[in-house]
Amino acid sequence: MLLILTSALIVAAGVGTANANDKKTLAIVVKGLDNPFFEQINLGCQKWMSENKDSEYECLYTGPASSADEAGEVQIVDDLLTRGVAAIAISPSNAPAMANRIRQINPDVPVMTIDADFLEKDRDLRATYLGTDNYLMGVKMAEEAMTLKPSGGSVCLQLGNVAADNINARAAGFRDTIAGTKGIERLESTNGWTEIEGCPVFTNDQVDLANQQMADTFTANPDLDAFILIGGWAQFAPQAYAQVTDQVMDRLKSKDMILIAGDTLPPQTQAFRDGRSHAQVGQRPFEMGYRAPDVMIELINGKSVDDPLFTGLDVCNQSDPGFCADN
Repeated sequence: MLLILTSALIVAAGVGTANANDKKTLAIVVKGLDNPFFEQINLGCQKWMSENKDSEYECLYTGPASSADEAGEVQIVDDLLTRGVAAIAISPSNAPAMANRIRQINPDVPVMTIDADFLEKDRDLRATYLGTDNYLMGVKMAEEAMTLKPSGGSVCLQLGNVAADNINARAAGFRDTIAGTKGIERLESTNGWTEIEGCPVFTNDQVDLANQQMADTFTANPDLDAFILIGGWAQFAPQAYAQVTDQVMDRLKSKDMILIAGDTLPPQTQAFRDGRSHAQVGQRPFEMGYRAPDVMIELINGKSVDDPLFTGLDVCNQSDPGFCADN
């Protein structure tokens, strides 16, 4: 409760500042301020601000202190809409819970999603989605896995929040691509691939838990063929991630076990260059934060906006490091 109240006070201060400056607020609410991925969205928001100083709008970036605080994120959105914003872009941690609250509030300002979407049944609640084609991201991860392990093998998927639509879409893209058909809930001797007992594991967007899960999985499954970080969580703590991967570095070097991860933030591309992953499939969070204010203004002005608005992917692998070579 203290965390929620603190977050609400931060939001109130931000909106108050906007009103004091006679600026209308374009709010971006992310899952948690503790995740460096979302800080890239903030940097995009700030870049837009620096280039639009004379605009009647300003970009407000906020979210709960912890990515695990689903209720806190809902509370922040509630508070923003109650106090008054010109438009809002939400990355819902718990998609059903956030959609339920939006349906209850029935705001009269534009609502869009960013980075993560509502469930398909709730997408009438938002005007558009700006971010990654998450299903395609999972497809790309599967393609890298199949290239590295043509015969398949045992695999563990590491996911985030159980109710996060974007993460679940990536997992679906991975499984469907491995299987060659859609609607696969679990890989069980599927074209040579089998998800091991105890997997997938769910990090709840907690970096420390992500690394602990990896360490535990490697210890309990010494013959594991593939570990897939559907998101980049563990790699966001470089020292902890290095310690975890140290225990399997021989297997990684020989490709006896492969490791594929989502996102391409600087500590992740460094891990890739250090041989601590075989492929990275990166999103473009800075672009999301930079484009969101313009999209919200278009919605405010009643302009037609495409749905969805995809921001693209960067794929790095050992044969073509690409983006990861010098970033």
